[in-house]
Parts: sequence; C-alpha cells; structure tokens
Amino acid sequence: MSNQTTLNSEISYVGVGLHSGVEVHLTLQPAEADTGIVFVRQDLPGTPQVEARAENVTSTLRATTIEANGIKLFTIEHMMSAFNAMKIDNCRVIIDAEEPPVADGSSQVFCELIKEAGVRELEAPRREIIIDRLYRVDDGDKFILAVPYDGFRVSFTSINPHPLIGIQYGDYEISPEEYTREVGKARTIAYEAEVEALRKMGLGLGGTMENVIVYNDQGWMNELRYPDELVRHKILDIVGDLRLAGFVRGHFIAVKSGHALNTTMAKLLAREFDPTLTGGKSLPS
Repeated sequence: MSNQTTLNSEISYVGVGLHSGVEVHLTLQPAEADTGIVFVRQDLPGTPQVEARAENVTSTLRATTIEANGIKLFTIEHMMSAFNAMKIDNCRVIIDAEEPPVADGSSQVFCELIKEAGVRELEAPRREIIIDRLYRVDDGDKFILAVPYDGFRVSFTSINPHPLIGIQYGDYEISPEEYTREVGKARTIAYEAEVEALRKMGLGLGGTMENVIVYNDQGWMNELRYPDELVRHKILDIVGDLRLAGFVRGHFIAVKSGHALNTTMAKLLAREFDPTLTGGKSLPS
C-alpha cells in the first residue's frame, strides 16, 4: 500500500476562468496528511473553504461544481483530473474566484505545475477504494460502470450524431506517464452553434480558440492535438470527477457519460467505501 503525498513546494498560476471569464489567481500549497484537496477562497471574508469531496457536488451543468460553507467552486474537473493522475492526496488550493483558470482547456498546465512543485511522500498510508464487485449507474442509453481491476483504467465510448465525430473509443491505463502523454493534453470541445447559447446563459465567457476545440457543420475550426481528442477529454473528465470519491483501483467503462453520471458514480463509491459516511466500508490503510 502506498503512502499519501503532497506537493514539495508552493506554486502559483494566473489565468482566466472558462465560464466566468474573469482573471483568477491560483496557488497550490503543500498540505498535511488526511487533508485531502481543499479549495480556499482568499477573496472572501474569513477565507472559507470547501473540500473536493463527492458529497459536496451540487451541480453538473457543463462542469462539476462543489459547494459547502456558503461558497462554491465550479469547473474543478480538469484540476482534479491532474491531482488524480499525478497521485496527489493532499493540497490546499488558494483561489480568488469561483472557478480555477481554464489554462489551455486541458489539464496539462496543472500536471506541469505539480511536476514543477515536486511531489513529497508523507508518513501516512493512502486510503484507496478497491472495486470488489460490479457498480453501475445508468441514465437511458448512457452509463458508467466499475469492475475489479488491479490498477486504474478508463474505457469510454463517445457516440455523436455529427458525421465529423461519430463514434470514438478510448481505453487508457491512468498512470502519470500514460495520462500526461495520451489524456492530459486533450482539450474541451464545443459545437459552434452551442457557444452563443452558452454565453446567453452566462457560461463559456472565458472560452477562446486557444482553450476550446470548436467544430461546425463544415469541420474543425482549429487544429486538433489528437484525431480523437473529444473522447480523450471525456476520459480526462471521468478521471477528475472520480477523484472526488478518492483514489480508486478498478476499471471504469463508460458510454456517453458526462459529469452528472460521473459524479453520481463518485457519490455511490463514497457512500459505499467512506467510513465517515453512513454505512461506508472501512478503507484499507
């Protein structure tokens, strides 16, 4: 069983929120064992904080939102994906807005920040959810399931009626090396006709051609990093949403899943395995 980790040093970054469009100052700080991932709103009186835990998810409209102590953070999934893939147990995320920076629309920047800060092992065992049977969440023709597996693996099938995209399939072992090479660079994708509708809803205000891959009926409007960048980003999102339950050992198989199903699975696993929640199993340590 591995020990818990944190960052070796503090590191900062400045960027713009994807949906809010406002400038965001972010600092990642080392944290003690059993802290978890905690977002601290330094722009608010008393610097209130909210833990990145599945039970704190309150919305999955175009992004994953957590809320507690009268504050909320949204679009946390890209950063959480990096924490999961890079095996960071504990970190204090100091932030002066409701949303982390979008950076380039992937989790690459967050992985690079973690690498630059360095990773330090703590003298405390990591608690890991070990999938011991089939778990499944369905919503019509969409689903996500988990089966036992000695590692962390995600398989995703994307089915899109647009002829440019069609059916895409991805299957990756989520190790730091494979994730940063094959998944972490995949960016958010949007259909051009949806962009204006999102902005009327007050969303996507920080989206640009530098941080969102956009397509229309004629084709891609900017250059792809991977031919199947859409499905790779879907896997990136699953990795981030599942981190809200903790570190998980298992194989997750999803078809057309989004933040709603991903976080429902995270909540299911948290209820099943977190001993601090009613009926939760004790995790090995």
